[in-house]
Amino acid sequence: MIQLHHIREIADSHQPRRIMRYVLIYCSSGLVDFYVDGKALKLCPGEVITITSGQIHHYSTTEDAEGYVLEFSLDFFCKDDNDIELIFHNGLFCHFDQNEVIAVDATLVAAQLALIQEELATQPYQYLISVHSRITLILVSINRSKVQRGDEIWKPDALFLKFLEAVRHNFAHNYPIATFAEMLGTTEIKLNELAKLHAGKTAQNVVYGLITSEAKRLLIYTDMSIKEAAYALGFNDPYYFSNFFKKQTQVSPKLFKEQHGR
Repeated sequence: MIQLHHIREIADSHQPRRIMRYVLIYCSSGLVDFYVDGKALKLCPGEVITITSGQIHHYSTTEDAEGYVLEFSLDFFCKDDNDIELIFHNGLFCHFDQNEVIAVDATLVAAQLALIQEELATQPYQYLISVHSRITLILVSINRSKVQRGDEIWKPDALFLKFLEAVRHNFAHNYPIATFAEMLGTTEIKLNELAKLHAGKTAQNVVYGLITSEAKRLLIYTDMSIKEAAYALGFNDPYYFSNFFKKQTQVSPKLFKEQHGR
């Protein structure tokens, strides 16, 4: 539901990690080199990065790094639509592989993370409510830092975010947009409207993008064959999967796996 670690407790393993929780990494000192879905990033003191649930990340080097790794589930944090919109506000926990390093108010973020650590260790009365509020404060502070550096404000609709989550939890079923609309109590027209508003593409193309990102993870970080990856993503025909992947990435899954596989 929620965990807090010191960077040194996680980073020393250098093993790829995939957890179905939202991850916030804050560096207070030293340097951290790591990868998120194969993308190289460097974290310096006073900076954070947010990693969406299901993304694969691993640490390359940690030079005397200190700081925190906060992990929390969607169910823990998102009590209502406002919470859902906050964790994705300005692309904080972006589903579209746009992870970035963000310089923040280090004093505020470090203090709140330390207090969360104390709350989790001692578990005083209503501590989870307090922890939720402290995470909210951290996310608001990060958003303010992004706005102050000139980023365009992006406030997604909770329904669109629920759609993205539904897609990511049902890759193997290859559901049509109509099924997702029914699951969410809305219409295909509404999902397409939201997809075009927030992603600039149709709902179906949003699904294709999420499938492609997941395919890359499977090809880079697992021992799955291309055939196994195809079946895991709802493709009954591996040949069709190969054509789909090449159309989306301009490279065949076989070549991609040779170039990026571990």
